[in-house]
Amino acid sequence: MPEIDVIVNGRPYKLVCDAGEEDHLRELAGFLDKEVQEIKSQFGQIGDSRLLVMASLVIADKLSDAVKRIERSQSEIDGLKDARTAALERARAIEQDAATRLDEAAGRLEALNAGLASPAK
Repeated sequence: MPEIDVIVNGRPYKLVCDAGEEDHLRELAGFLDKEVQEIKSQFGQIGDSRLLVMASLVIADKLSDAVKRIERSQSEIDGLKDARTAALERARAIEQDAATRLDEAAGRLEALNAGLASPAK
């Protein structure tokens, strides 16, 4: 397993990850460090543990909001899929009704044509 170095709040940390995940882990550490720096700029150096807990809570809050948006979007997608299915069913019913009416009209026209073509008695 690869071992990488990341820096959070100016301190180096050695971390282990799966092969191929190094860049992703560095990106996550950078994201965490950015949140720590933003909190540090507001509150000053309040201790590593407190900074990391506060940054983690900010990130958890953002994640929670993102999950809620995804769930709402999924619900909207499901609703649109249901509406699409219903519209397709209505379209099929309309198409079937139109085909039936056309067949009936064709039958009446054929009957009229046959009546016109036969000699009057």
